[in-house]
Amino acid sequence: MRVTSIFRWHDGELHPRDYCDMTDARVAVADSWYVETGSVLALPLHRERFLRNVLRSHPDLSAEASAVWDASLAAIPRDGQWFPRIELQLASSGARSFVFRLRSAPDRTTRVVVATNPGADPRSQPTVKGPDLDAMLRARTAVQPRGAGEAVILSPEGFVVEGAYSALAWWEHDTMVMPAVELERIDSVTARSVQTLATALGVRVEHRFATPTDLDGREVWSLSALHGIRIVTEWVDGPSVAELPGRLALWRARLDRLRSPLP
Repeated sequence: MRVTSIFRWHDGELHPRDYCDMTDARVAVADSWYVETGSVLALPLHRERFLRNVLRSHPDLSAEASAVWDASLAAIPRDGQWFPRIELQLASSGARSFVFRLRSAPDRTTRVVVATNPGADPRSQPTVKGPDLDAMLRARTAVQPRGAGEAVILSPEGFVVEGAYSALAWWEHDTMVMPAVELERIDSVTARSVQTLATALGVRVEHRFATPTDLDGREVWSLSALHGIRIVTEWVDGPSVAELPGRLALWRARLDRLRSPLP
């Protein structure tokens, strides 16, 4: 059974709260990461991203955000599988508060079916994780009746940008390709980790503008904190995708070896 415990930061401490206490709030900044038996991938990058986004929108809360982060890490059990999330919330009254959700991890998978988001780009703040969580959930839910588990967001020009809850990468022979840096999207910690790993291994990494049609015959990856690297097995009503046997398992193992213990 999945467990979620919710805590709100008050007077320098995390205090348990009920979900009903927060129905009038919206998420301004958020970050989440996967914890397995007390270890996590690239935690400093998650911390840096969260604090950077708080600093940009609410600079007076920077010191408090750092303290909340440390307290949240201390609250995570060192056994089991968890998918915690930390948030800066804005109430309709204008009040601001930090919330920590200690969530047991959903089932993880290595393969996923995707479909192109059927409507316009739903994002309002494409470079900040948090404000568009609900919009991305709606995008993913919209493609589920078509058999997909993830929605692919396109730019107004039709270029592949990212998944609703993931970054995207693909292979052109021995070159790893990611969407052009000019396309605004979440600064994915998993994508950064995979790119760093590729660079260390001498694998060529390029960033390009690409439409779904350009990915026909390519091996496509979906990258996220929860699942790590997943291979796209089908793009519904989209390009035909491929798979080089053994590559996914090899890279998942490589990425897993980068995990470090929680502080």
